[in-house]
Amino acid sequence: MAKIMAVVTQKGGVGKTTTAVNIASVMGEMGKKVLLVDVDPQGNATSGVGIDKRKVKISAYDLLCGSENAAQAAVQTAFAGLSVVPSSMALAGVEIEMVEIPHRESRLKAALAPYREQYDFIIIDCPPALGLVTLNALVAADTVLLPVQPEFYALEGLSQLIATVRQVKRMYNPTLELEGVLFTMYDGRTNLTQQVVAEVKKFFPRKVYANVIPRSVRLAEAPGYGRPINYYDKSSKGAKAYRALVEEILERQ
Repeated sequence: MAKIMAVVTQKGGVGKTTTAVNIASVMGEMGKKVLLVDVDPQGNATSGVGIDKRKVKISAYDLLCGSENAAQAAVQTAFAGLSVVPSSMALAGVEIEMVEIPHRESRLKAALAPYREQYDFIIIDCPPALGLVTLNALVAADTVLLPVQPEFYALEGLSQLIATVRQVKRMYNPTLELEGVLFTMYDGRTNLTQQVVAEVKKFFPRKVYANVIPRSVRLAEAPGYGRPINYYDKSSKGAKAYRALVEEILERQ
């Protein structure tokens, strides 16, 4: 049965989608069967694995709104072991549509249930906001992975996010756990980075990944070509960092 991991942040531009796409892709390359679920209306994870958002017929919107087509939402990508439930423009207004739906916080959990038997991991790329869609992802997930850029405001955002995760755990998903905290866009040469890392490790002594994701031009380029970093440039420092991270994640399982 698949482990469901939600990649969550309430702030854009910290490498959330890059992390979701590349963890999923590297896991697939390592022989795991992986489903990437893109519930971010921006659809960057969808285009990041080479799927044209404009041609998507069945999407994560169908999962959240309980469409009869939801079981056919997963699409095989060109990359080993990796399928995706793509995003679509319809997701932009889905939170308003869901307001009247009973048990609206559990729609994604119910929709993903049939997929759990088919995959080893299900990775959910969430919107960069703590709304109803992200709530659905947290209710559906077994664990939460938090990408953090080591800067001053990250500490404030991280504390708010952890409070939300605890609230969801208390109210809706008692088995929800923290998968880990991942430092992205990492530059170890600055004092600020060292201070933020030390502070986060103080609060999460066993949950901060030893591997970090450095700033990388190749990581920034890869989505423009619709390819995860391990296929775009497998010898780059970004590809090596994500490969090491996935090895660490799998060792912890």
